[in-house]
Amino acid sequence: MKQSLFESQQQSAWQAFSAQLDALERGKADSQQCQSFAADYRRLCQHLALAQSRGYSSHLIERLQQLAMRGHQQFYRHRSPLGGQLLGFILAGFPRLVRAEWRFVVAASLLFFGSLLGMGLLVYLVPELVYSLIGTEQVAEMEQMYDPDARRIGRFGERDSGDDWMMFGYYIMNNIGIAFQTFASGLLLGLGSLFFLLFNGLMIGAVAGHLTQIGYGETFWSFVIGHGAFELTAIALAGAAGLKLGWALLVPGRLPRGEALRLAAGHSVRLIGGVILFLLLAAFIEAYWSSMSLASPVIKYWVGAGLWLLVLSYLLLAGRGVHAPD
Repeated sequence: MKQSLFESQQQSAWQAFSAQLDALERGKADSQQCQSFAADYRRLCQHLALAQSRGYSSHLIERLQQLAMRGHQQFYRHRSPLGGQLLGFILAGFPRLVRAEWRFVVAASLLFFGSLLGMGLLVYLVPELVYSLIGTEQVAEMEQMYDPDARRIGRFGERDSGDDWMMFGYYIMNNIGIAFQTFASGLLLGLGSLFFLLFNGLMIGAVAGHLTQIGYGETFWSFVIGHGAFELTAIALAGAAGLKLGWALLVPGRLPRGEALRLAAGHSVRLIGGVILFLLLAAFIEAYWSSMSLASPVIKYWVGAGLWLLVLSYLLLAGRGVHAPD
C-alpha cells in the first residue's frame, strides 16, 4: 500500500488518539476514553510496525513513534499516591533520566568541570590571573573565609553554630538561583546555559587555584569536597537541562519548534526536580558539616570521597532493571 493511501485511511484515528493522550495527560479524560485507550494504543503500535516494515518516510515513522511513546507512558504509568511517585522518581526515575540524557550531561560536565580545572591550574601557575576575574575585595573576603585560623570555615566573619539554620536557608536560595539561571537561559538557543556553565566553572576554578596557591588549600578543599559532590553535580545537570532546551530550538528535526521544545521541556523540568533535591542535600551538608572546624581535614576528605562515590554510583547504577514510577 502506498504511504499516501495509508495516511489518508488512518489520519483520523491518529488525530483521535493524540486528542485522547492530551486529555489523559491533563487528567481530564472521560470514562469512555479510558475504556478504549488500550485498544487504540495497540492499533497505533500496529500502524507503527506497518510503517516501519513498509519503509515509509522517516517523518511519518517519527510521528507515530512520538504517539507510541506518549501512549506507553500513559498505559504503564503507576497510579500510586504522590508520595510513592516521588519516592520512585528519587530511587529510580531521576538517575534513569540522567542516563537517558547522557549526551547533554557529558557536554555540560565537560564545559563546567573542564573550565573549573583549567582555570584552577592557570591561577595556581600564574597567581595574578585571579584578579582578571575576581575583584581585590572579593579575593580578600575569600582569603578570610578560608583562613586556617578561622573558627567557622567558609563564612565571612564569625558565626555561632546556632546560625547554621540561617546559612542553610541562604545556601538553598543561592544555589537554586544559580541552577535555575543556568537552566532557564537555555531558552536563548542554549547560549545562556553555555555561558553560565563556563562562567561558574571559571569563577570556582579561580578561587580554588588562588587559595591553593597561597597555602589555604587544605582548608578550602576539606570544606568543599563534602557538599561539592551534590552541588557541583547539580550545576552540571542544570546546564544539561538547559542545553537540551537550546538543542530542541536549534535542531527540532521534523517537528515544529514549539512541539520539539514542549517535548524537551518535559524531560528538562524533571531533571531540574532532581537538581533541586541535590541542592537541598548540598545546603544541609555545607551548613552543618563542611563549616565545622572540629573534624580534621583527613576525616572530611574521607567523608567527601564517600559522598562523591555515592553520587556517581547513584547516577550510574540506581534504577537499572527495576520499573519504578517516574
